[in-house]
Amino acid sequence: MQEETARSAIDTFISAFNASDDSYVTALLSQALTTDVVFWGPLGRSEGIEAVERFVLDIRRHPAGTGTMVRCSAVDMPDEWARYQWVFTTPDGGPRLAGTDVVHLRRSLIDQVIVCAGEIEPSAS
Repeated sequence: MQEETARSAIDTFISAFNASDDSYVTALLSQALTTDVVFWGPLGRSEGIEAVERFVLDIRRHPAGTGTMVRCSAVDMPDEWARYQWVFTTPDGGPRLAGTDVVHLRRSLIDQVIVCAGEIEPSAS
């Protein structure tokens, strides 16, 4: 049951990257994250949904165009932390960023996110 809860929160978090419009990003993040979420991203530590929203919007505004973020692994939840792999691909086979995120859940919502991004590579043809 706990893995299902984690998977749901993670998939809602990822859906913010793929929202049809920027105006939906905050609503999706609010469904997945606690208001005091701690975000460990490429630029260091930040707190709150607004900080995560800035990160998501920056990814959505990639210079190569709006891309797609997908979870490409099962959610592994050995204890109260869950991890999963993801891939972000820009349109027309543009740059691809892959990584692994680790999240912590509190009351069925993500209260910590650690983003571990890999190298940007062109997608395989």
